[in-house]
Amino acid sequence: MFAIETKNLVKKYKDLTAVAGIDLKVQEGELFALLGTNGAGKTTTIKMLSSLIVPTAGEITILGMDIVKDRQKIREILNVSPQETAIAPNLSVKENLEFMSNVYQIPNREAKVEELVKLFHLEEVLAKKAKTLSGGWQRKVSIAIALVNEPKILFLDEPTLGLDVIARKELWTVIESLKGRITIILTTHYMEEAESLSDRIGIMAHGKLVDIGTAEELKQIAGKSTLEDAFVELATKGGAPA
Repeated sequence: MFAIETKNLVKKYKDLTAVAGIDLKVQEGELFALLGTNGAGKTTTIKMLSSLIVPTAGEITILGMDIVKDRQKIREILNVSPQETAIAPNLSVKENLEFMSNVYQIPNREAKVEELVKLFHLEEVLAKKAKTLSGGWQRKVSIAIALVNEPKILFLDEPTLGLDVIARKELWTVIESLKGRITIILTTHYMEEAESLSDRIGIMAHGKLVDIGTAEELKQIAGKSTLEDAFVELATKGGAPA
């Protein structure tokens, strides 16, 4: 069974076709990176896959369940760590984790909070208010919160955007520790990040999924030595807007 499967996925906004017929299969436990320039359609695709918006046409199956018919069940098994840090600024790190474990009615809440604290090495900031943390710490806490409900599928939208090199590398280590345990869909503008973390990469252009493969496969398809050059070649190959 695939974690995510789409067939001819389309999203239109009046005269604008944001997503123009995507066929995609993501294996359980896979880390799949979705790359595209601004306006390529990746954010709209992520919103559909995470059940935030309904497709205009086509099908989405999440672990065998239909995104429309089984929407509530699907929402219980996935979570999203958005670009904007999703934490309560006036609560401490511990209070943020406890609050969300209450929201999701986690049976053994103390144990879950402790598990996440250890996974993200949050001990030194546990009592600090979220608004006082650096960008790197805030992103870590945001992703930790997204894992409170033990999702089977996690969407990470630009998780390291704006972070310095050290904070980015630290977050990569955390994300790598999750690989294989849950299915992760990653959007990023950092080619090095996609190449380092992902099992496979999909490149979007003008609402279409123009190529899918490992970083090495995409470089071979494009005839380029770096992923960045391959991305430019393949994204440009995407043709005119739909």
